[in-house]
Amino acid sequence: MSLESVRAFLVQNAPDLHIIESDASTATVAQAAAAHGVAPRQIAKTLSLRIGEQVALIVVAGDARLDNRKFKAAFGAKPRMLDAVEVADITGHPVGGVCPFGLARPLPIYCDSSLRDLGEVVPAAGAVNAALRIDALRLADLVGAQWVDVCQDL
Repeated sequence: MSLESVRAFLVQNAPDLHIIESDASTATVAQAAAAHGVAPRQIAKTLSLRIGEQVALIVVAGDARLDNRKFKAAFGAKPRMLDAVEVADITGHPVGGVCPFGLARPLPIYCDSSLRDLGEVVPAAGAVNAALRIDALRLADLVGAQWVDVCQDL
């Protein structure tokens, strides 16, 4: 169902984008980068986090790591990762396939500045073997994401 919800989202909002399905798992940054022939940084990983009582998604560059100090300054709380059951229930996507498209319910979505200058990125597309290619700025615009700076400087 998750892959289908992403397909439906794309048909309605970005019919020019196409899901790429791989025979191998692309659930990790390293697997996805190898499967799609891109640098790990270009994998747009979507983190499912609890911020206080609210759940939000933050899309970051594949090699980026959250900076707790920056995060707390931006959101007023420390991030807590959701467990796999919560992720699937709240987003409708399995861990390794989480993306900001075709969500089970509306969630606040943020894009970290680590993505801003990358050009084309490769986010998951609702399954551990599915992804798509999209310009990072278009990704943020397509999902109504707010830009934040919450990752460590590289």
